[in-house]
Amino acid sequence: MTDFRTCQRRLNSSGYDVGAVDGVAGPRTWTGILAYVGKRPMDMVVPFGEAAASVLPRYGISTRLRICNFVGQGAHETGGFRLLREVWGPTPAQKRYEGRADLGNTRPGDGFRYRGRGIFQITGRANYDEIGAALKLDLEGTPELAESPPVAIETAAYFWQSRGLNTLADTGDEDGITRRINGGSTGIDDRRQLVARAKGLFT
Repeated sequence: MTDFRTCQRRLNSSGYDVGAVDGVAGPRTWTGILAYVGKRPMDMVVPFGEAAASVLPRYGISTRLRICNFVGQGAHETGGFRLLREVWGPTPAQKRYEGRADLGNTRPGDGFRYRGRGIFQITGRANYDEIGAALKLDLEGTPELAESPPVAIETAAYFWQSRGLNTLADTGDEDGITRRINGGSTGIDDRRQLVARAKGLFT
């Protein structure tokens, strides 16, 4: 397990008041981590921090490398924990969501209804159904649930663990994490910088 004292000291000295330097990662410490990496005021990410404190350890996201990669990638994907729903154009790529059997989009309107939501952008009826069933949430019936910060943290943690991203973080394969999340290397420089920003809190 990670000793959070260095992280807490650095957050406090950077103007993110997380209180006592006690090595315990409670909701306030997690809120500070997310705010610092996402470059946001702490009060804007409190629901994320509260959820992270209880959810992430259950998925093994509790070591320095796992935390830093999860938070850095999450900050990139959400624009600093601002956006939990895919911005819709629709773009040509988004138009192609409609009718995609590989995404489970078999009914008219599924492409828009099951557009990307959450921290790592759940996309497609089949993925909403899979993750919802695993978490005992009706994400297929009510996809908007994935836009709630607590649910977004839970679905992101499930995705992270189920896709083997803890192992990639342990081995230092940060670009491999990007490929598994993104399917390519979009935004890789920003992702690297945000992961490095998170690491700076712990070392």
